[in-house]
Amino acid sequence: MKPSDRLPFLPTTSFGDDIAMESDLRDRAIGEILASTNTMTGEQIEQVLEHQKRNRGLRFGEAAISLGLATRDEVIWALSQQFHYPYADTKLAAPLHKELVMANGPFSAEVECFRVLRSQLLNGVLAPDAPRRALALVSPDIGDGKTFVLSNLAVAFSQLRGRTVIVDADMRSSRLHEVFNLDNHTGLSDILNGRSQANVIRPVADLPNLYLLPVGTTPPNPAELIHHPSFGLLIHELISRFDTVLVDTPAAVHGSDASVIAACCGAALVVTRKDQTRSARLTDLLRQLGQTRAQMAGVLMNAY
Repeated sequence: MKPSDRLPFLPTTSFGDDIAMESDLRDRAIGEILASTNTMTGEQIEQVLEHQKRNRGLRFGEAAISLGLATRDEVIWALSQQFHYPYADTKLAAPLHKELVMANGPFSAEVECFRVLRSQLLNGVLAPDAPRRALALVSPDIGDGKTFVLSNLAVAFSQLRGRTVIVDADMRSSRLHEVFNLDNHTGLSDILNGRSQANVIRPVADLPNLYLLPVGTTPPNPAELIHHPSFGLLIHELISRFDTVLVDTPAAVHGSDASVIAACCGAALVVTRKDQTRSARLTDLLRQLGQTRAQMAGVLMNAY
């Protein structure tokens, strides 16, 4: 694809700009980060610095905690900004959706499964030396937890150095714009219908390097839009512009949409639900996917 053929609705920020922004963030002192969130005043920062001088070897965060001027959680949050490990802190930012456990409680034991899944994917279908692919998350039925898994997996990928984009291709029951609290006025359906606008791909607040392409207008003909050649062109372009591309799909009970999307993406991860997914429907979905060129990443059982 020539540069002149690039789709106009994609973000124009260059990777160089992103690296510069990350470097600026890492170069900020913890006191400056805490001051920017109104956690500490300039006078309090001076008190901490004086305390550090009197107690050589004491780190700024440790000094602030010992003086009672910052809590341990506030210092950890500031450190996470320095180390480019963003997550939501309900005291310092607007609370994120409760389903985003990877952002709301990144140090809890129950979210380790998403880091494990991320590692497995990076060692498999999304390996650096593998052909560049997008990953479609598919499920046999409604309520299997596919959107929940995708949302938290996306946050896990965004905590790496690269940029991650989520494409909401579930044009039958979209929810991702609600999970990430973003406008859904225009999106994928408008692009495929030839009514795209600038800035359709939106950055997710409080989670740097994470972007969402929402569904947009709910179309009367989702199956036909997915079959349009422009969908494959879009996925190809996103793969060239982002480090990780994750795509949400309609449940297979709605028809063949998920298999068509998976074929365009090049890889698929099947999400099932414990004590709910029926083996017959899972077998049928796996058969459909086996008839496409998509590489299977595996089958995940959601126990949440």
